[in-house]
Amino acid sequence: MNVNEHDGQHEQAGDGAQVSTGTPNEKAPVPDAAIPELVIISGMSGAGRSTAAKCLEDLGWFVVDNLPPALIPTMVELGARSQGNVARIAVVVDVRGRRFFDNLRESLADLEAKNVTRRIVFLESSDDALVRRFESVRRPHPLQGDGRIVDGIAAERELLRELRGDADLVIDTSSLNVHELRAKMDAQFAGEEEPELRATVMSFGYKYGLPVDADLVVDCRFLPNPHWVPELRPFTGLNDEVSGYVFNQPGAKEFLDRYTELLQLVATGYRREGKRYVTIAVGCTGGKHRSVAMSEKLAARLAAESVETVVVHRDMGRE
Repeated sequence: MNVNEHDGQHEQAGDGAQVSTGTPNEKAPVPDAAIPELVIISGMSGAGRSTAAKCLEDLGWFVVDNLPPALIPTMVELGARSQGNVARIAVVVDVRGRRFFDNLRESLADLEAKNVTRRIVFLESSDDALVRRFESVRRPHPLQGDGRIVDGIAAERELLRELRGDADLVIDTSSLNVHELRAKMDAQFAGEEEPELRATVMSFGYKYGLPVDADLVVDCRFLPNPHWVPELRPFTGLNDEVSGYVFNQPGAKEFLDRYTELLQLVATGYRREGKRYVTIAVGCTGGKHRSVAMSEKLAARLAAESVETVVVHRDMGRE
């Protein structure tokens, strides 16, 4: 097991561990205020788990790589007894520890019973992207055995299916480089104060495929396409003339108003259920005009409702 230590934390964490030694009956109850935050990083092999973990380490988190899931509650307890020296813990859980993976759900239930604030970050990527990455480093997939890389990827997807469904944040790294992934992690975890809800509004083009990390998908293809207006075609939905054209179409403003109302209802439910992140994908044919204009307006509405919002235009400029 490898431990990625932020500067000075190893000695402090060691002191905390020494304080907690002794028989269980000798340990004083740990107040809820002392329980550290916990982030569990998991996802597909080759999707960027190590980069995500390194980013949290740089932000001051105590990062543990490949910790057996059964030991996660123990790690949290040691952090709680470190006299505030380990206030935020990130644990990387992956198929390298597949002997212990069945214990993860039991550990998560144990953490919930102890009122531990935990979040699951799941790194996703397309099969094609994962195959290219494994081939580029000439390494086998940890689950492929005597088969092909794609066989290992399929086995891993099945193994992680339930965990992906439980994730608080899913990041698709298929088209991201290391710097872009770090920027996404920074956007989610760098703030000093944790907001109630963070939203990513992502425009995309249907002809390039649905974003796999989308929680909600909005289809703008019912609106007339500025692509067929010669003087608007070269521009994007960020242009005032294009945006004006889109929102002067019948149903555009009403759609924005009603979908904003729907998101207000959804956001209330997400907050109630403890979900902190939502990705809203807004699509049109090419991801250049209608979806971009709608994404900008929708993000502004969410920001006005005190939802911390990031706008990403996935396919703009791709044509």
